[in-house]
Amino acid sequence: MSLPEPLRRRLGSFSRTVFTDSHRTGPQYPGNRADNEIVSSLPLQMSLYFNVYFFPFWWLSTVVMLHLKYPVLSDYYKFILVTVMILASLIEIIRLYLGYMGNLQEKVPELAGFWLLSLLLQLPIILFLLFNEGLKIQPLERAVHIIFALFLTFQVIAAFVTLKRMVNKLATHFRLNELDQLEEHPVPDFYSLGKEERAVSMAGRDPC
Repeated sequence: MSLPEPLRRRLGSFSRTVFTDSHRTGPQYPGNRADNEIVSSLPLQMSLYFNVYFFPFWWLSTVVMLHLKYPVLSDYYKFILVTVMILASLIEIIRLYLGYMGNLQEKVPELAGFWLLSLLLQLPIILFLLFNEGLKIQPLERAVHIIFALFLTFQVIAAFVTLKRMVNKLATHFRLNELDQLEEHPVPDFYSLGKEERAVSMAGRDPC
């Protein structure tokens, strides 16, 4: 299972725009070092690993607390909480899958999708559940939401750093390929042309 190709292209273009280091002026790796460098993040992968085991505990705790306090909630907050729980559960499954695929296999579009889901959707949802006192937050809920928010904050930062490294590696690899192609098919130098060819070239530039 992989992302649809149009979405992959959009995420790839987004990653090149946002995460490319504009201060890099040329290849930074001698030889084939850029090809051999591993840019996957071990801290990010460890965070995702523990997140996978923590998520069922978070989900179960939140559902149990929602069931206990459901009768005392207003109809407005009942609808919001149920909707938020469904969205958060679906987003988390997709987010963790993209995080694993993007980090382990060094796929920029998948990791960019993981980063966007974490930053723009999942983190705001968890902060809403954590700080909205109208939801009648219970101590167990507050504890698991804090842990979840810490996971998300760390993953956003780690994924951002990893994405920059991945995109810069791809840019370096692209530049090295261009240099290899120039070495294989060099452009003839003007001063290496014969006298007759130089004369013709100069005559072609003479406006008279």
